[in-house]
Amino acid sequence: MPLPFLTADRDAEELAPAAGAAAPPARDEDLARWRRPYRPGPWRVGVTALLLLLASYVLFAAMIIAVAGSLPGAGICVAVAVLVITLAVRLVRAGVWVSEHGLRHVGLLSAKTVPWAEVTAVRTAQQPVRWLGLPRTVQGQAVVVERAGGSPLPTLVTDHGADFLGRPQAFAMACDAVEGWAADFRR
Repeated sequence: MPLPFLTADRDAEELAPAAGAAAPPARDEDLARWRRPYRPGPWRVGVTALLLLLASYVLFAAMIIAVAGSLPGAGICVAVAVLVITLAVRLVRAGVWVSEHGLRHVGLLSAKTVPWAEVTAVRTAQQPVRWLGLPRTVQGQAVVVERAGGSPLPTLVTDHGADFLGRPQAFAMACDAVEGWAADFRR
């Protein structure tokens, strides 16, 4: 008996409601709320899960060290675990967020918000992109935001990033969603 809800091999009709969620919300929803127009990808989620697993081992080690009687060592382990958990949360939150106020590019350590009034164009371009954020570049697609009278915004989303590597349909849906938000709210 096939169980399509447990596999990644679902039909396009089953994925259609998820694609509709990326579109700008209806007028009765809260447009001021920041939302990600796509789901985090398997690479991003997998690395985050491994970081949280590492944090759990470090917390368990802190408990063993505390029971053994070395509280300063346990405190250091707890501090390391908190740093790893913070890194994991920031990694999941990294990406592109949109609202009626503008476009927000959240990185691991910083965030840059651009109001829709400053955005002149949002387009998909063929260009060299970084593979999984590493220094190695490959030819791929990227969402590029052109600003009015300002410095160019770094590449927002690429098809070889942690969210879209090996998922071209998800990348196309995310590009359409970001371009749709830009078309609806750019003034």
